[in-house]
Amino acid sequence: MDLCTLCNGLETRMIQCPSCQTIMEDQGKITDYLDDYSAYLDIDIMKLFDGDPTSLETHHCIHYYYCPNCQHEETNAIKE
Repeated sequence: MDLCTLCNGLETRMIQCPSCQTIMEDQGKITDYLDDYSAYLDIDIMKLFDGDPTSLETHHCIHYYYCPNCQHEETNAIKE
């Protein structure tokens, strides 16, 4: 069984903002922001809508990162 170490609190990632060099905040899985109930749906099914067509096959969890300083947003693929 694959699991995301960030979603399960086993690891943290410090990603520096490319614009202002501030440490960005991990806001969780990108699919949690699709609608009010997406966080409660099957993770593998939601990977079909995360913007990465290969995330299900490559076992990646796409996380949304936000910079509180300059409002830069980006996603990062986390290996499960």
